[in-house]
Amino acid sequence: MAGNSREQLLAMLAEKSFRLGQFKLSSGGTSDYYVDCRLTTLDANGARLTGESVLQEIAHQGWRADAIGGLTMGADPIVVATSVISAQQGRPIHGFLVRKAEKAHGTGQRIEGFHEKPARVVIVDDVCTTGASTVQAIEAAREFGFEIAGVMCLVEREEAGGRANVEQAAAPAPFVALFTANDVRAEHVKQND
Repeated sequence: MAGNSREQLLAMLAEKSFRLGQFKLSSGGTSDYYVDCRLTTLDANGARLTGESVLQEIAHQGWRADAIGGLTMGADPIVVATSVISAQQGRPIHGFLVRKAEKAHGTGQRIEGFHEKPARVVIVDDVCTTGASTVQAIEAAREFGFEIAGVMCLVEREEAGGRANVEQAAAPAPFVALFTANDVRAEHVKQND
């Protein structure tokens, strides 16, 4: 079952997270489709598939990671699912979350969770359009003292210069997407034919 986690994840994203219509994007642009990954990543089975698929990709890329994290909220369920599955598999990858701004009270931290330095980390996000949230997470992780092993998103929209923005910020670490929006759209159309 774990061998086809990625295929099952794609099917679930197409069924639960992909919508056709007219949508305003966080980038300010408009689109004839919308992908809300949280409808999948916060589903019990979807969380398992997300964690398994992300771990498989980390292994495929050869990224030796101590932790996985990203900007809250899109990254939150991906981080937790991956950390839980990694522990179940006996190769724990810890989680951290990047706040959009430093906390104004308490310890005033921007990075929550895993804090060991030096550490190799993977930055994750749910959807990459302009790449702004992914770039914010990369910058905060580096500023904290983490070394970026790689950067991954679940769905890349392939527009608005997102890939170029993330690749520039992540360099020399590579950026990969589990799926493109076209992959998800094609699966959605196939399911609804």
